[in-house]
Amino acid sequence: MKKIVLSAFIILLTATISFAQKIGYVDTDYILSNIPEYKAAQAEIDKTSVDWQKEIEIKYSEIDKLYKIFQAESVLLTDDMKKKRENEIINKEKEVKDLQKQRFGVDGELFSKRMELVKPIQDKVYSAVKQVAEKSALAFIFDKAGQVSLLYSNSKYDKSEDVLTLLGYNKSKK
Repeated sequence: MKKIVLSAFIILLTATISFAQKIGYVDTDYILSNIPEYKAAQAEIDKTSVDWQKEIEIKYSEIDKLYKIFQAESVLLTDDMKKKRENEIINKEKEVKDLQKQRFGVDGELFSKRMELVKPIQDKVYSAVKQVAEKSALAFIFDKAGQVSLLYSNSKYDKSEDVLTLLGYNKSKK
């Protein structure tokens, strides 16, 4: 995958240079690490994550204790009592898994908190990148943090409609 991204980047870079377009790049990791609001937001997210993880670990520890007690007492319990205890342990385990999903799942509370705290900062950074690109008359700006990604492109270089026309499809309405 990295080879494909790198190849595409090199082809785009070569094409851009051959048409005398100016490109630039930024390092969003570096930019964000120098923004105090981002550091504070990240610290708050990290603290919340650690607190929630501790809470979940405590609940799993309680379930483990219940299971050990159940194992120790199981020889003394009737079948009905065994079933009742097993169901109690299973239900508690399900509750903890649900809590874990609620907190750390794809659309969980941690994701929402990250969006609430970090997204406005990222939007400001993107807006600043766009302003720098326009002021410097750059056609493209890439982000070198992590995988190479395109942060900004001047829409006059978008050839998507031309490709659709060449393929014989109607132009989409924008």
